[in-house]
Amino acid sequence: AAAVVMDAVNGEIFALASMPAFDPNAFSVGISREYWRSLLSDPRTPLVNKCLSGLYPPGSTFKMVVALAALDAGVVSPDETVYCSGRLRLGNHFFHCWKKHGHGTVAMMRGIVESCDIYFYQLALRLGAERIAAMARLLGLGQSFNMPIAGERAGLVPTPAWKRAVHGKPWTGGETLNLSIGQGYLLATPLQLAVMTARLASGTAVTPSLVGSPPDAAPPLAVAPEHLALIRAAMNDVVNAPRGTAHGARIREPGWAMAGKTGTAQVRRISLAEREAGVRKNEDLPWIERDHALFVGYAPVPAPRYAAAVVVEHGGGGASAAAPLARDILTWAQAIDPARVAKPGLADAVDKRVQDFGARPEASEARMGEYLMRERRRHEPL
Repeated sequence: AAAVVMDAVNGEIFALASMPAFDPNAFSVGISREYWRSLLSDPRTPLVNKCLSGLYPPGSTFKMVVALAALDAGVVSPDETVYCSGRLRLGNHFFHCWKKHGHGTVAMMRGIVESCDIYFYQLALRLGAERIAAMARLLGLGQSFNMPIAGERAGLVPTPAWKRAVHGKPWTGGETLNLSIGQGYLLATPLQLAVMTARLASGTAVTPSLVGSPPDAAPPLAVAPEHLALIRAAMNDVVNAPRGTAHGARIREPGWAMAGKTGTAQVRRISLAEREAGVRKNEDLPWIERDHALFVGYAPVPAPRYAAAVVVEHGGGGASAAAPLARDILTWAQAIDPARVAKPGLADAVDKRVQDFGARPEASEARMGEYLMRERRRHEPL
């Protein structure tokens, strides 16, 4: 699992957490061959800094990119609707929505809040892959930020030209549909997803930096303010409206609310036969075949200060595995913010929620509680 927390305004990174980790002190006195081999062979890759080097399909966290690209290109109005029956046919293939029987009539706000795949398939057919890719790069994907930490990777924002150059094959319409829901060739690091979130929250081209070395003031994004406002309103409803996919993980503290977007990234192909028989649940699959769980968000909603991205490798659903972690991280960050008056006991309550969450089977790999407890002790007394 990985979590990144950064300043949504100036880009300073507050935390980079990659789990499972290893004890670097063990290397100072030498380690056994057995221990070294165990680190190398562990499928959870403890030697990899997942925040900067881990590459993941962003899943539905990418839908804000597609919506913003569609608004910017003028191919859709916010109130224009499409009908989601649960699947869309393109050529000889059916592309499915996560909701088997569909969402019915959907406009942009509902499409984001309830994460309707069919709505974004339709947008993608109007937009084309190139315009989606251009907006993705504008929001920080597909690039590195020259961080002074080894291993940073640029990810991948695919285009028809890229596929032709790398694979020698033409781009297909189905690949545009997969791109629209954050799947296919598209890959991003947790750091890039945090930058994307900070840019949506601030409306500026903020770039990440280590604390103490903030860059110059970021220029505004070349996006209409009213379009950004609509995306932020949708992200707010994802968490704080009853129909939102992350409503169960909302921050209840008045004035501390977070906005965000859930994502569940598929890592295996689901056959037509399996769809007809019933898609297997994550808990019934081997760990390596389970979906990745993602959540991106910022807080507080009225004046964003913190932007966060959480990825739980093979953790299942973003709403159940990643969003609660982001909630506790962003609550905890606000609880220790020196600009706020921390409420007595709030940080302890957050720590307990993280520990309780870490005990759940679907989150057992995340071990984020260890990280938060360790960081909390650095800030005693609260």
